[in-house]
Parts: sequence; structure tokens; C-alpha cells
Amino acid sequence: MKTMITFIFASFLLVSCVRESTATEDLMEMAPENSVLKYSGDFMQGPYGNNVNGKAEIYEKNGVFTLVLNENFTISNGPDLYVYVSKEQHPSQFVSLGKLKSVNGGQTYTFTGSVNFDEYKYAVVHCQQYNHLFSYALLEKK
Repeated sequence: MKTMITFIFASFLLVSCVRESTATEDLMEMAPENSVLKYSGDFMQGPYGNNVNGKAEIYEKNGVFTLVLNENFTISNGPDLYVYVSKEQHPSQFVSLGKLKSVNGGQTYTFTGSVNFDEYKYAVVHCQQYNHLFSYALLEKK
């Protein structure tokens, strides 16, 4: 009986320790057709991200802004990864664009409100759960 209880307890622990992570499939989303590139920057490795590559680009079409992580975008996987535009590299004042869709490939995030890109000049991939910076890109005017 003691062995059975130990087995059930151990099984419960193994099942409950599943780590949430971000999707890994290659995405191929692109900037909206006929949009204009306004800002761009290369992703740099943060303290917790590895194998970071790609660009962050902000496009505008008819007053609507879209953040594009280009087709070369890659980053190490982690739990609870979000995409922000931020006033600083390590985000304390930021606008969340939602969960990172994938750790590979082109993906788009549309801004639902107005953002002053002279102030919010960083695109950031950030682990919200542990407050860990995975990557950032300084967005420069084009």
C-alpha cells in the first residue's frame, strides 16, 4: 500500500511539472501590403535569451502601425514570452502586443492604440512570469 501511494504521488509530481513554452513552428507572416517601413532595429541578446537573430520593423498603412519580426527572427524558447514596445531595454514602461507567436520566423503584431515611437523606442521579447529579458531591438527611424 505504501508503494502504491508513493507511485501515485510521484506520478502526480511528474504530470504537474509540465513547462509551458512558446510555439516552435516557423511562421511566415509579413508586413501588410503597400505599407511603409517607419522604424527598424536588430534584435540583441538579453540576459536570458540565446541564439537571437532577426529584425524588428514597424510599418504604417493608413494610420495603422504593425510590428513585424522578420523572417530571420529566432530566439531561444522560454515560458510566458511576450512582445512589447518599451521606453527602455528592460521593460518597466511598455505596451504589450501579446504573447510571442513562435520562436522562429516572420510574425506580425498590430497596435490597437496610438504609440509615440520617439518614447517607446525598443521592441522587446520578455518573460512576463519571471520578469526576464530575452531580447531587445532599438527601433531607429527610417
